[in-house]
Amino acid sequence: MDLKSIKKSLETAGEKSVPPSVDSLPEKFYDPFIIHGIHVDLIEPGRILCSMKVPPRLLNTGNFMHGGATASLVDLIGSAAIFTVGSQTSGVSIEISVSYLDAAFLDEEIEIEAKVLRVGKAVGVVSVELRKKKTGKIIAQGRHTKFLAVSSKL
Repeated sequence: MDLKSIKKSLETAGEKSVPPSVDSLPEKFYDPFIIHGIHVDLIEPGRILCSMKVPPRLLNTGNFMHGGATASLVDLIGSAAIFTVGSQTSGVSIEISVSYLDAAFLDEEIEIEAKVLRVGKAVGVVSVELRKKKTGKIIAQGRHTKFLAVSSKL
């Protein structure tokens, strides 16, 4: 594919499927868009277990859960897990990695489990696994490292 075609493809992607009002969406729209419909099944210090049915809004063109939505769930649920050990902040991402092992399809019930591996003074590390609730088969495994901003004493 030539450079002009790639440019055009990126710039016009979704023009037919995205309503004109997309630019008028409220600020900080993205996180609620991803996490809407989540149910917290268990929460304890250092661990969160959630479930949700895969909604149509999180599907990619192959009709299974989009990798970006998966990565966002690793980010959001992992960040929440950091709070469960008493951290005053969930910090900012230093690194996030996701291994995609299977697909989750429309209306399929999934589990998202986040476990704190370490939370120190400046860095927190969380492991997050997405599984098919019915079979336990792993959909994705993620690791999220965050810098826990220390408040200034000034």
